[in-house]
Amino acid sequence: MRLRALLDTDALGLRLLGGEDELDRTVRGVMTTDLRDPSRYLSGGELVLTGLAWRRGAADSEPFVRILVGAGVAALAAGEAELGDIPDDLVLACARHRLPLFAVDESVAFATITEHVVRQVSGERAGDLAAVVDRHRRMMTAGPAGGGPDVVLDLLGSDLDLRAWVLSPAGRAIAGSNLSGPGLSAEVCAELAAEHLAAVRTGRRGPYRVSVSGTTYSLFPILSSGRGAAGREAAASRDVRETVLSDWLLAVEADAGDWPAERLDLLQGVTQLIAVERDRRDAARTVRRRLAQEVLELVQTGAAPAEIAARLRVAAPVLLPGLGAAPHWQVVVARVEWDGGEIAGGPVAQSLLEEILVDPLASGPEPSDRIAVAHTGEEAIALVPLPAVSSEHDGSESGLLADALLEAVRAPLSAGLNDDGRLTLGVSAAVHSAEGLRGALEEARHARRVAAARPGRVCAAGHQELASHVLLLPFVPDDVRRAFTARLLDPLRDYDRRHRAELIPTLEAFLDCDGSWTRCAGRLHLHVNTLRYRVGRIEQLTSRDLSRLEDKLDFFLALRMS
Repeated sequence: MRLRALLDTDALGLRLLGGEDELDRTVRGVMTTDLRDPSRYLSGGELVLTGLAWRRGAADSEPFVRILVGAGVAALAAGEAELGDIPDDLVLACARHRLPLFAVDESVAFATITEHVVRQVSGERAGDLAAVVDRHRRMMTAGPAGGGPDVVLDLLGSDLDLRAWVLSPAGRAIAGSNLSGPGLSAEVCAELAAEHLAAVRTGRRGPYRVSVSGTTYSLFPILSSGRGAAGREAAASRDVRETVLSDWLLAVEADAGDWPAERLDLLQGVTQLIAVERDRRDAARTVRRRLAQEVLELVQTGAAPAEIAARLRVAAPVLLPGLGAAPHWQVVVARVEWDGGEIAGGPVAQSLLEEILVDPLASGPEPSDRIAVAHTGEEAIALVPLPAVSSEHDGSESGLLADALLEAVRAPLSAGLNDDGRLTLGVSAAVHSAEGLRGALEEARHARRVAAARPGRVCAAGHQELASHVLLLPFVPDDVRRAFTARLLDPLRDYDRRHRAELIPTLEAFLDCDGSWTRCAGRLHLHVNTLRYRVGRIEQLTSRDLSRLEDKLDFFLALRMS
C-alpha cells in the first residue's frame, strides 16, 4: 500500500507534517518503537510508530531520524499523547532527510493503525502471491517441473511470512520454506503426520488445526489425484483408506481458524500446485516399478539365476546411477489389511513403501528415489539396492533394520490405520547375487508372517529373528495357541485378578533372570522369601515345576504367544 492511502483514511487520524513529495512510497509493514536505535528490528519499508519516549532533548532527533533513513523505512508517525505538539527539531530532521512525518492524534491508538496497515498489506501480498502461484501452476502443468514444492513454500515465506513444510504420511519432511529459524524436528514431523492422519480418518475437511509442543499448526491435505478436475472428482469418490497412507500434507505454522476465505483459497491452490509435483514424481517411478515387477516375476517363476542377474544389471544403473560395483540387495515385504477386506491392500502397501523407503540410507538432506516397489495380490515387495560391501563381509548386518524402520513409522501410521487397518513389514538380510534373491524374498515373507503374529497396528520383523523360536510361533494354529496359553496362564490371571498378587509379572521376571532367585528378587524389589512364596503359588496353581527345563520352556512360549 502507499503512504497516500494512509493519509486519505480518516479513521486513522494522521496529519502530514512533512514529506508531501514522498507519499507514493510503498508501505510493507508497521513497527511500534521507543528505542533510541531500533535498526536491528527494521528490514525496510516500515511505517514506524513512536510515542517519542526516546527523545530526551532536541539533539536526539537528528541521530534517530538518520538511523530510520539508513534502515530504509517508509515514514515516521509520532504520537501527540505524550508531548502534545510534535517537536520542531524532529520535523526539521525529517525534512533534512526527506523522511515523511505524520502526527497521530491522541485519540487514535497505535493498535488501530497497526491493524489497518497489516490488513491492507497482507491482502495485497496474498493477491500478488496468488498470481505467482497461478503462473507457476500453469508452468508446471504444461511443461517441466518449476522447481518442486520448495519454490512455492519459499513464496509463502517471502510474501506471507508463513513457515510451511510438506510432509509424507510417515512423517518425512519432503520440502520446507527457507525462512529463518529452526526446521521441524523428526519428532514434531511424526506427531504432525499422526495428527493429520487421525483427522483424515474422521472424515472432517481440512485444514486441521493442531498444537504440538506449544506451537499451533494448520494441516492441509495434498490429494494426489491425477491432473485436472476429473482426477479430483475421482479421488473424492474413493474410500479414504485407499489414499490415507500415501497422500502428502502441507503443515503451516499458523492458526488458519481466523483466516479470510481468500487466504484459505490461496492455500488450497498451493496444495494443488504441490499435488502436480507429486503426480510428476509418481510418474517418474514408473520405470522403477516395472523393473521391480519384472525381477519379481522372474524370481517367483523359478527363472535361471543368469536371467535374473541380467535383469538386475539393467536395474542397477537406474537405481544407483554411477555405481561401479554391482550392489547388494535387500527385500522388504509389506502387507496392508483392512477390516472387511473390500479394499485392495497391494496398491496401498506399494505407495506406502515408496514413501517410507525413499533412499533410507542417504546421509544428505535431499533423499533420492532409489528403491523399486512392485505389488502382487495383497502384498508389496521392495527391492532396496545397497552399496556393495567388501568381499570379506557377507552383508548380513548391513542395510535396513526392521526395528529402526518400525520406530520411524509406527506413530503416524498407527493413526492412519485407526482401528480397522493393519500394516506388517518383513525385512530380509542383504544378498549380493541373483541366486540369493529368491531366498531373500522368502526370508522377508517369513519375517512378515512373524510380525503378523504380534499385537499392534504396525509391526515389523527382520531376518535376525528367523534363527530363533519366534520363527515357529506364527505357524501354530490359533486354536492351539489359545488352548496352550489358557491352560498355563488363565489360572494365574484369575488369581491375580482376585488377589492382586502379580503372579504373571513375577513369572516373566523369573524366566528373564534365568531362574536366579537373587537377581529376580532384586529386579522386583522383593525379599527372596516373598519371591519363593509367589513361585510356589505359581507351581501350585499350574501343577508345574519351575526347576524343570521343560516347564520353564512351556511358560516362556505361553507368555510369548499370549
